[in-house]
Amino acid sequence: MISYSDLTFIIVTFKSEHIIDDCLKDIPEECKKIIIENSSSNEFYKNLENKIPNLKVFVMNGNCGFGKANNFGILNSDTDYLFLINPDAKIYKSEIDKIITIIQNVDFAIAAPQIIEKFKIYKQNKENKDYVIVNEVPGMAMILNKKKFSNNFFDENFFLYLEETDLCKRVKESGEKIIEINAEVSHLGNQSHKHYDSFEIEKSRNWHWMWSKFYFSKKHKGYILSIIVFFPVLIKLLMKVIFYFLLRNNTKFVISKKRFAGLLTSIVGKGSDYRPKI
Repeated sequence: MISYSDLTFIIVTFKSEHIIDDCLKDIPEECKKIIIENSSSNEFYKNLENKIPNLKVFVMNGNCGFGKANNFGILNSDTDYLFLINPDAKIYKSEIDKIITIIQNVDFAIAAPQIIEKFKIYKQNKENKDYVIVNEVPGMAMILNKKKFSNNFFDENFFLYLEETDLCKRVKESGEKIIEINAEVSHLGNQSHKHYDSFEIEKSRNWHWMWSKFYFSKKHKGYILSIIVFFPVLIKLLMKVIFYFLLRNNTKFVISKKRFAGLLTSIVGKGSDYRPKI
């Protein structure tokens, strides 16, 4: 039987002081909780340890990315079941109870509830069964069965985007099961950090989206095929850079330039090293 004490919640934050209390509020005290703060912000998170039972906080020296921070939390956990959840997501105790009841009777590697957002619902279970077997689940809230991974979790080359897609693909290729559970998690979306400079965040997203797309393709389809697919994309982005420069549309010029730079950086084999200036 799986109990609350067999489950560790892992939450990667980045200056998420404004939202983390609501995320933690309904998680049972008996569940262990690990927060990995991806900045050098110490004070708030030290205070959290004093008021939240069963909570450990690790403050990283810098922003190491979603995958690497989650790996750090996973390797510092001591339970078989790990619930990875974004700080801008909220799950009620009743939904946790439902998840535990279902997963203890299923042999799985990854499980996930249905993600409910204001304008989108991530739901593959159309018949409202307890669970269905799927090929992939979103990364905002997912449960890992630690025994199934041999300490091979997220690919730390990804800084942002497609790391959970890569993990799900590897799990399926290994013959393990991914399930979507008939339970719900609310997700605010793009609220996990304060918007210190929303344009800086937007530049980072566009850079990393293109970097991750090519890296993912290269990893799973090979470099030559990926070049064939993405070289026209690179040329199109370059044309957009020139076009928006001539139009003096600075916003679209900068975004196009970041997308071009992210893709080119990935094509030449350099790391995912762009960081927003916030």
